[in-house]
Amino acid sequence: MASIKQNLADQPLPDFRNAGVMLRILLGVNLLALLAALVQSEGLSDSLQHFVDLAAWVQPVLLFNLALLALLGKLLQRPAVWIGRALVLLLAAGSAGLVSEFWLFLTFDQGGWQPLVRAALFGGMAAAFMLSYLALRAAALSPALAEARLQSLTARIRPHFLFNSLNAVISLIRLDPRRAETALEELAELFRALLRDPRELVPLADEIALCRQYLDLEKLRLGERLQIEWELGDPPLGLEVPLLLLQPLLENAVYHGIEPSAAGGTIRISLLRRGQELHVELANPSPAGVDHSRGNHMALANIRERLALYYDLEARLEAGELTLVDGRREYRVRIILPCRDRSP
Repeated sequence: MASIKQNLADQPLPDFRNAGVMLRILLGVNLLALLAALVQSEGLSDSLQHFVDLAAWVQPVLLFNLALLALLGKLLQRPAVWIGRALVLLLAAGSAGLVSEFWLFLTFDQGGWQPLVRAALFGGMAAAFMLSYLALRAAALSPALAEARLQSLTARIRPHFLFNSLNAVISLIRLDPRRAETALEELAELFRALLRDPRELVPLADEIALCRQYLDLEKLRLGERLQIEWELGDPPLGLEVPLLLLQPLLENAVYHGIEPSAAGGTIRISLLRRGQELHVELANPSPAGVDHSRGNHMALANIRERLALYYDLEARLEAGELTLVDGRREYRVRIILPCRDRSP
């Protein structure tokens, strides 16, 4: 079973296809180029010109390496750790030397072998620095995984849900024993998921099935007050997502959007694939007097943290209240996830 932990401290090389990793490498290498320009300059006045000259050489090398690492990312994960890192260093040093040679050819400069050696050393040292930084960052994030697990286990279930569900099942035992038995099975499945390691990833189809079971339990006590609308626009059902990504949001939607209203309302769940992204949107009524900023804060903060731990900058969560054309208020949560395969 894949897990968030595999993409942090236990992953020998960073995911070079990740937008956050690419951005950090771009900024880190350009910062090294700026420091090199400051060292080479006699004063601050000409350091900017030195940086511009150096950046004109650094950017093509950097972009070429990022593109190649993104293509070869899976292959680099297969050998031993030291082999993968050595290949990254050789790639950076070799490409830096080749671009330097090409640059000398264009400028008709016969600088000899020394510029090539300096370029290769700079490329290799920059790659070593970025690999060390990304490894230290992953190690620094690893304690947050345990903290995220504790937060997730305390934020995903309210005691009143268990109490109300059991009461609803008891009331059905004589009237509809088969439905009561199904409800107990659904309740067992929900709690089995709650007790699993929250770092695990599960297929999107399993997460949807778990949400349906949760909503079925809520309908036992809310009846027609709770209406559900699903919009499944051919989502990638095999896509692995963090465990219990949607259930805490549905629980908030029921607790803050349906229960306070005597007339109830409709919860809309939309899962649409748009290019290489999965767009998940949950919307529920927002009755007057309900403060969503307080009740939703824990679940939203927990999910946002887990998304950042696993997807870095490639996923985002947006939430807020809006007023519809007919004057009704609605609270919406939108999650955007990358759809590509993340397996090493």
